[in-house]
Amino acid sequence: MKKKVRKLIAPVIITCLVVTYFSFFLVMTVLQYMELWIKLLAMLFPLGFIGVSVFVLLERIKEVRSGEEDDLSKY
Repeated sequence: MKKKVRKLIAPVIITCLVVTYFSFFLVMTVLQYMELWIKLLAMLFPLGFIGVSVFVLLERIKEVRSGEEDDLSKY
């Protein structure tokens, strides 16, 4: 059990940093004075990156729990 938790520490930390980084851009976009459609378009990119990084983290958690940690060993 401890081995699985150790393998998840780095992905969780990196995902938290990425989400924080793009959340900063999201907040800065909301605070800018520009037209609504430009603001919504500019908000799409940080939201997309946040969604993708959370999705990748969830996939990594599934891999570690199933015991399939090394994808390259298949090839």
